[in-house]
Amino acid sequence: MKKTASIFVALALVLGLNAQQKIPGDTLRFEGENHFKNIQQLTFGGDNAEAYWSFDSKYIIFQRTNPKEGLHCDQIFIGKVPEKSGDPFTYKMISSGKGRTTCAYFMPNGKQVIYASTHEGSADCPPVPDRSKYGNRYIWPLYSSYDIYMSDLDGKIVKKLTTAKGYDAEATLSYDGKKMIYCSDKDGDLDLYIMDLKSGKEKKVTTALGYDGGAWFSPDGKKIVWRASRPKTDAEIKEYKELLAEGMVAPTNMEVWIANADGSDAKQITSLVQANWAPNFTADSRHIIFCSNHEYKRGFPFNMYMIDLEGKNMQKISRDKGFDAFPMISPNGKKIIFASNRNNGGTRDTNLFLADWVE
Repeated sequence: MKKTASIFVALALVLGLNAQQKIPGDTLRFEGENHFKNIQQLTFGGDNAEAYWSFDSKYIIFQRTNPKEGLHCDQIFIGKVPEKSGDPFTYKMISSGKGRTTCAYFMPNGKQVIYASTHEGSADCPPVPDRSKYGNRYIWPLYSSYDIYMSDLDGKIVKKLTTAKGYDAEATLSYDGKKMIYCSDKDGDLDLYIMDLKSGKEKKVTTALGYDGGAWFSPDGKKIVWRASRPKTDAEIKEYKELLAEGMVAPTNMEVWIANADGSDAKQITSLVQANWAPNFTADSRHIIFCSNHEYKRGFPFNMYMIDLEGKNMQKISRDKGFDAFPMISPNGKKIIFASNRNNGGTRDTNLFLADWVE
């Protein structure tokens, strides 16, 4: 689920972070970003994030907020990816504009999408948590009115996929389109569930106490990867349960986990401390890209990293001194899309960036 990057941007402004050295001729790329080439900025203004590819690598789906445009709550947009650098990026909203939406993903046929929405609970934006009550910590709300829907590309909802009371969101699909993996608190904890889309039958694949979410299937269908918190001390467990009872979670301590596609043989593959999240697979299913702030004790910046399936051979792949996150390599392995604070002119805007992916 996209949790707005605004608080991270504000912190960067307070810290007075300086611009890095950029590559001549590739003006949006920083030194050391050797996996990127020909970076192009796709959006300009607002909060744009969680951009994910269609299976044919031609379109992206993402969520966007921009109060200056009257868009006060995240809504879902789709856009055709420019075929060559400099071509314009055009996009349209396909969600209803009611409630808040999150976590959209294309069906393999390219004709439908899935996303979570609160619109059946209320047409209004759900309230944002008062973080002052929690020591101004970063808190994610778990709106109980979130359910997951399937929509066509014109915004018509064709099917409601979840109906349980509580938080159902953060859905992605297997590459054959048969299974959906998502996060739900319907059994009292934040766990992962895999649903067979044809029958509606599902299996709970995590059971340990803690937040399990943001899961992805590998392109070869053999593995799943996700982010997880594992409160261990009495104080950590107490805090986690208290926040969960209020419909919230603090995502400041998460690690990357991997398992077989059915949830078996689950293992933690990062032990970096702090927030390690937004993981997904490279197109060859051999590596994982994720976002982390582990290099910075102050909790900022966030950059993107790549590791193998054993959690080894980690590489830092982005260098912005603000916020780089939500990376996804295109299914054909040629491009990468990500969200970043780079080139925002000192504002709090988070925009989408497209680049050639260099192995």
